[in-house]
Order: sequence, then C-alpha cells, then structure tokens
Amino acid sequence: MTPNRVLLAGAAGGLGAAVLLPLDEPGLGWALTAILVFALLRHVRPGWALLSVALFAVGAFVAAEWLFTLCVVAGCAAGSLAFTDGRTGRGLVFGAAAVPVAAVRALPWLARGVKENGAPPLARPIAVTAGLLLVFVPLLAGADAAFADLLGSIAPDESSGRPVLLFATVGLGTIGAAYLRIAPPALDHATDLPRTVSRREWVLPVGALVLLFATFVAVQVTTLFGGDEHVLVTPDLTYADYARTGFWQLLAVTVLTLGVIAVVARLARLDSPTDRKWLRGLLGALSVLTLVIVASALARMWLYQQAYGFTVLRVLVSACELWLGVVYLLVLAAGVRLEGKWLARAVVGTGFAALVGLGALNPERFIAERNVDRHQATGKIDVRYLARLSDDVVPALAGLPEDLRACVLEYRRVGGDDWRSWNLARQQAREALPGLTQGDCER
Repeated sequence: MTPNRVLLAGAAGGLGAAVLLPLDEPGLGWALTAILVFALLRHVRPGWALLSVALFAVGAFVAAEWLFTLCVVAGCAAGSLAFTDGRTGRGLVFGAAAVPVAAVRALPWLARGVKENGAPPLARPIAVTAGLLLVFVPLLAGADAAFADLLGSIAPDESSGRPVLLFATVGLGTIGAAYLRIAPPALDHATDLPRTVSRREWVLPVGALVLLFATFVAVQVTTLFGGDEHVLVTPDLTYADYARTGFWQLLAVTVLTLGVIAVVARLARLDSPTDRKWLRGLLGALSVLTLVIVASALARMWLYQQAYGFTVLRVLVSACELWLGVVYLLVLAAGVRLEGKWLARAVVGTGFAALVGLGALNPERFIAERNVDRHQATGKIDVRYLARLSDDVVPALAGLPEDLRACVLEYRRVGGDDWRSWNLARQQAREALPGLTQGDCER
C-alpha cells in the first residue's frame, strides 16, 4: 500500500469508528467497527481476525461491562495478531501490542510519502465537504427538532468530543495495522536456549513431583471427589474449609506445574531416544496427574457454589481453571511427538476462545438462574448481590417471589439503545421488566 492509500484507509477507519462506536457501553457497533477495519486492510490472518470480531461481538449480546472490558482488551490483542506473524511466546506477546507501536512508527513514513507524492486526490474535496457539513448541519439541526432527532438516530453526539477521539484512535490504529503489512517486524528473533540439562539432572526432581502428585491423588481420592458425603462425615469440616481453601491451593499447583513443565521441556537435552522416552513419560505423567487435580479443583468450586451461591468471581476463576485444563491437554498433545512449535499460538487462541465462550454463557444471567434455582430449593438468596449485577439478570428473575423480585429490581432502569449500541441482553431486559416489577419490596 502506498502512503496515500494508507492515509485514506486510516481516515475511513476513523470515520467509521466515529459513527459506529458506542464508547460508553457494550453494543453492536464494536463488532461492526472491527469488521470495517479488517475489510479496509483485507490481508489479515483469518483465525486471529475471526477471534477479534467474535470478542468484540460479545458486546452485542451481553450487558456485563466487566466481561466486555476483558473482551475489548483481548479483541484488540487478537486484532493486532491478525496483522503480524508471531509464532513463539515472545512473538505473540510483542505481536499483541504491535499495532499501537506501528502507528507511531508509521507517522514519519506517512509524512514523507505525502510530501513526496502529494496529498491523495480526494483529500481536498473531502476536507471541503467536511467543512461545509460542520457549518450547515448544526444550523439546520437547530432550526428543526424533527431533523435534529433524525440526525441523532444516525450520527453520534458531537458535543461530547467522542467522535473526534474515536476518529483519531481508530484511524491511527488502522494506519499502524497497514504499516505492519508494509514493514513487518521481526517478532520471532532467534531466542533458542541451549538444551544444557542432562537427563540425570532433571529426572530426579520431575520424578519426585510425579511421585508426590500420585501419592496425593491416591491418598486424597475420597477427599478430592467425596463431595457432600465427605463434608458431612468429617468432624469440624465446613463447605468453606473444604471447597474455598482447597481450591486456591490446587489452582496454585496447576499454574506452578505448568511452569515446571515448560522449563524442563525447553532445557532438557534430547541426545538419544532414551532421553525422549523419559521426557515424554515423566512430563506426560505429570500432566495427567495435574489434570486430575484440575478436575478436583473444579469439583470443589462447583460444590461450594451449590452450597453458598454463584458469584462472578467464583464463575470466573472456575472458567480460568477449566482453560488451564485445556492447556494441559494441549501440552499432552505436543508431548506425543515432542513437537510444540504450534503450542504458544494454541494456548493464546484457546484463551481468547474461552472468553468468547464465557460471553456465550452469559455469566451473570447464568449466576442469576443458578441462584434462583438455589432459592427454590433452600429458600436462601442474596438479593443485594443480584441487584448489583447488570441487566443480563433481569429475565432470569421470573422464578423469584414478587417481594424478592421487587427488591432486586427496585432501582433498575434500562435505557433505550440506538442501532449502534443495540444489545440483546438490554433489549430482553426492557421487554421483561414491565411484567417483573409488580409488588413491593419487603425488607
């Protein structure tokens, strides 16, 4: 792409963002903006681009802002990877932040190109058109309320300054992404560490871990998967002691073991078929035993939530633990042939996919549904906690008694959306709210 074409692509991307993006809330416009930028630049890596659009599209279906914030950050990272060629862990880390860096690097190149080749042919008429619209549109909008309402339904409010900010931010991002295709950075420098650790140096510590994990699983099998029965028959053991404390220790074991496997797999010498067999066998055994611990941690957290109720934090850490289980399965697959060049991309890709899956689950609605079910079974529910959640929860409250439902929805107001900020969860909440707000809250 020539500097003039890059400049026009940046202007088109920035203009699209200024019109499409609802900056203050999740909405359809986020995914539309991502699609526009990818369409303008075309030459992208389809897998990362699809993940990026899917992450931004979560905002069209889920109202929880904490989840959407995570998806926006991940969507930007995936979008940056769509324009780079990172394959190793180092390449993926730098590739995820490559677009903003490239935007800064592109500005001098862009200025030189425009100076040498002249401004794009359409630059002057576009500037004149924009100037005329800036003068006449406010005058006509002030002269007629109906015309002003029409403009408000198809264009953002200029008074906030957000369109200018969005134009500059997304425009520069589009320019940076285009520059990455023109001058791709070398993200995967030769960083191969020498395999200096002989078999006799790593077999003993790894073998000790395998023996330790095997003993732990064998001795604690009734504890790990004992569930209700184990808690009921063990003196002075509560669900909190059994599930909450045990979960965090087992989560720490899961993460630390992954680091041990990565270091050994990277540094162990493979001078002979025997070395390969030992590495494959011990690391495979360690991974399988850790998967058992992952399953036990998930079982503990599920039992805890069944007993004490579901919360965002509990669901989120459970999702992280589940993703770590997937990572261990990928490690096992890489260990079959001791070939893991694809592993870093798979780990990052499944992490992004897990966020998309969390959005598909709609965690806050899931939490509300489970807590309503728990109330129907036990009569216990935390209405104050449910009241703090987003509009995702509203349709799930139909199963609550009127007085409790009124307490949850007492201060609930669901505003309207235009086409940019359309969100399925908010639309369903608006439709359900009139029929759910009958009765008075009894505190």
